[in-house]
Amino acid sequence: MGTAEGPEPALHAGVVLGAEGPRAQTARLEGRELVFESGSGAPRELDGGGYFVEALPVEMHCHSIGQVDFSDFSGIDLIELNAAAAREGVVCVPTVYLRHDRLEEFVLFMRRFHELRKRGALPFVPGMALEGPLLASHGGTPAATVWPPNRHEWERLAMCGRLGLLYMVISPDALTPDSDLYDRLDRKHPDLLWIIRLLVESGVRPALGHYTKADAARAAELTYELVNVAWSVETPLKGTRVVTDHLFNDMPLPIRHAFRTRKARERRDALIASYDLPSWNLSDLPEQVGPVAAAIMRLCAAGRVASCVNFDGEHVDLAIAARAVEVVDRRNIMLMTDRCDAARLGGQALHHNPENSLWYQDDDVVAAGSQPIDRQIGNARAAGVAEDQIWDLVSFTAYAALGLGDDPWLGPGAGSFVLPKDAAGDASLRRVATLAAPAPPAGRRPR
Repeated sequence: MGTAEGPEPALHAGVVLGAEGPRAQTARLEGRELVFESGSGAPRELDGGGYFVEALPVEMHCHSIGQVDFSDFSGIDLIELNAAAAREGVVCVPTVYLRHDRLEEFVLFMRRFHELRKRGALPFVPGMALEGPLLASHGGTPAATVWPPNRHEWERLAMCGRLGLLYMVISPDALTPDSDLYDRLDRKHPDLLWIIRLLVESGVRPALGHYTKADAARAAELTYELVNVAWSVETPLKGTRVVTDHLFNDMPLPIRHAFRTRKARERRDALIASYDLPSWNLSDLPEQVGPVAAAIMRLCAAGRVASCVNFDGEHVDLAIAARAVEVVDRRNIMLMTDRCDAARLGGQALHHNPENSLWYQDDDVVAAGSQPIDRQIGNARAAGVAEDQIWDLVSFTAYAALGLGDDPWLGPGAGSFVLPKDAAGDASLRRVATLAAPAPPAGRRPR
């Protein structure tokens, strides 16, 4: 893997992969300068050969790199976080849990983040994300970080949109009687349509997730309703206006979507065969995956939502995740890692189960994943996702959905070389180096 100062040694690629697909062009790295030259003939197949990608992988929904719990935002060294992301060759979107008593501290943190971004000090950290606090089912989220903001508190959160808050995870059924929050609601708390309008108008994307399992049909209806509202208002947002949290996790499903223990894996092949994954299609999805997942996947296919799905093989079975990508179209779905390197998240201690790589809370509820993005890229390959489709999943969809293509700090010099199979020393392609994002031209400032 290269560093922010430039990868070593010199690198060459016989084909360039962009958002529109491979093209007949070559790329080579000379010192810190990336040189493109016209190629000859049609673009060749990517599988097995080295190539250059005109983007960096985006670590969506990342809770920790190194031993820093992002939810302890007062302790984050943002400059070091940016350097760590540069060393790994990723664009990192840190995802934070927020306790009620730390709201104003978070606003101050976002002001500091914004000032560093304006100075160009954080090219590899384009924005922040919040998981909660308005979650109907907190699942592995620390209970202290699930709470219903009042109108004033929503306005404080919404103002963070102009400071770099890219999205917030919100449950469409958070205000229904089955929600974990219902007993804490009163007249000070606005309805969900008001919340969605405020967020989108302020430049914050709602990220739908953490559903209850009580009324799947109603939850699906609310999902469509909130997405329609998000697309009906004026907004400074570029890209998509709504994203979703983990597809298949924390939502009602008629199928078993993950096999995390040895005993569960004994039944895995038979169950997957019974789901008849090749038959999945947009028309029959409610019967195949349930109303909520079907609503999300249909909205993705329509280009109104960009959904996240995990490829660690443990949040969601890889065959199910790969089939979902095929059904939806990979240009509307993003790989998310839910990565946590530290054994701590949102103030709670975590531990591993010897049967998988997930992190668990004390009550053995899954709290996060631990696999970085390059391992999940390998998982996607193993699941049969084609090489160009992988880069839609890990880069191009996120660039489009989050407006990163307009980020002046992620210019054309930011990209990834991928080593061919014969040079990788094993049977799989491997991302081996990245280029640092170049500084914008003199006088150019982030919009």
